[in-house]
Parts: sequence; C-alpha cells; structure tokens
Amino acid sequence: MTNNLAYIKRDRALLGTIEGGPRYAMSLADLKEGDALPKADREPYRPWSYDLAATDLYIPRLKHGQQRWFAAVTRAGSKKQYARVLVLAENAKSKRWEMVATVDLDDPSQLPKIVLDEDGYATAVDPASKSLAAPVDLLRSAVIDNFVTGGDLNGRKVLAPTKAAKRQVKVHNDTIHKFGTRGATQFTTAATKFPNSYALKTSTGALVVFSHNHSQHDAVAAPGLVIVPEKQDRAWLGTTPRPAFTYTFTCSDAAAVPTAPEPSRLLGYGCRRTDAEASGPSTAV
Repeated sequence: MTNNLAYIKRDRALLGTIEGGPRYAMSLADLKEGDALPKADREPYRPWSYDLAATDLYIPRLKHGQQRWFAAVTRAGSKKQYARVLVLAENAKSKRWEMVATVDLDDPSQLPKIVLDEDGYATAVDPASKSLAAPVDLLRSAVIDNFVTGGDLNGRKVLAPTKAAKRQVKVHNDTIHKFGTRGATQFTTAATKFPNSYALKTSTGALVVFSHNHSQHDAVAAPGLVIVPEKQDRAWLGTTPRPAFTYTFTCSDAAAVPTAPEPSRLLGYGCRRTDAEASGPSTAV
C-alpha cells in the first residue's frame, strides 16, 4: 500500500496550507469575468482557506501506480451548518498537489457515512462500477438532462428530487422562458472537459464527485433583434450586441449513489461559465 501514517500527516499539512478563512474560493473563470467588469463593479480578491478544526479527511488506500488523491469535508458557520466536499489529487507530471473539485452541499445531514477501516483509511470505489445503481456516466447524463430537458428523459429517473436536483431543473425552467416571445434558449450537452471522477465507499454505496459540461444557446426570435451581453459576459463576448450567443458551463457535482436499485441523491453542485461566443446571424435556436 502507498498509504501510511506519514502520508496522512503530510496530507494534513497540505490541507493546512488552506486553513482558516472564508468559504468562497474564486475560480479562474471568476477572476477572468471580474477583470472585465468596470472597476466599480469588481469584488476584491480575498485569500481563501479552511479551518482544519472543522475538517474531516478521507484518505483511500491506493495500489502502486494509482493516482494519489484524498477527499475532505469542511464545515463552516456558527453551527457548522455549511459543508463543502473537496478533492485533492497529485498531478502525475508535476508531482504537485492540486484541488480538482469543490462542491457545496445543500444539506450536510444528507452526506452519507463514509466507511473507514480499522486503521482509519477510506476505500476508493470505481465510479464506473456496475455494482453502483448509477455509474458515473449515467450520473453525468442525468444531471445534464436536468438542464437540457428539465429531467424529462432520465434526470428524474436516475436522481431523487433533492434540493440540488430541483435547482438544476429550476435553472432549465426559468431560463428557457427568460426572453418571452422575443427569443428562446436551449440547453445542450457539451464535451466533458474534466472526465476524472472520484468515489469513496459509504455504508449504502458510494459518495461520487464528478464534473460535467453543458451549453446554453440564446437566440432572438426575429431579424432586427439583438442580445446585449450582460456584465458577467463581457470577458468572453465584449460589449457588441449579437442575435445569438452560446455559453459553455463547467460544473462540479457530488452524489450519494446506492448499490441498491434506487435513485441516487444529488447532494450539491456548482457551475461556472467557462466560455462564450457569438453564434452567428441565425435567429433560430
């Protein structure tokens, strides 16, 4: 095994480098969008970190040659009512540790119990395993379906109606009608930019952390109409109005997946706009 007590101590020291500050961490997309805003609208960048006293580490036993990674659950708030799942992994080329996923949980009480062995190690699970009710590719297609159709195809079949799943459906329902009769919006799947996924054994199955991408295409309904880029779009689109735009979102998701044949529970997700472009003169979605 590659894990040992020294490994645990080192990982605690590593997580300690992000100790003791606000919960919110700015992504590269946030920084790019912020830099494109007028100075009066920019939010100042604040260093971010986590409190080790309110953090649980879950370090899986790994075989030789496997990518090294571990997960952490951090809690914040006066009653520790806010929780976030973090995944840190070692870059095989640079040998540097990177935070590869962060997902805020809507309800920390729904976090499944992660199984530990007698030495305190967690057990890594293959996210694509057919022993899980929803292997990761099915999970990914379900959350994308929540955006694309409002869950009509397989989103509601694969995922239970948790707060996170309902929020994704609400994004679909609210956004496709935002232009009224003057335009239309359509969500579509997009190539997964970060296909790696991570899973830990729980008492009922696995906690799975994964990423997905989806696109949003906005278009006017008639010639002569244009869409004016909003402030947060300027980093990608500038300020020139166009008849159609396509936006790409990169999202992180966390789900509790059972081994029993029943719906999985989406525990939380977060999305950032990571690209946008004018889509040409077409007025049709």
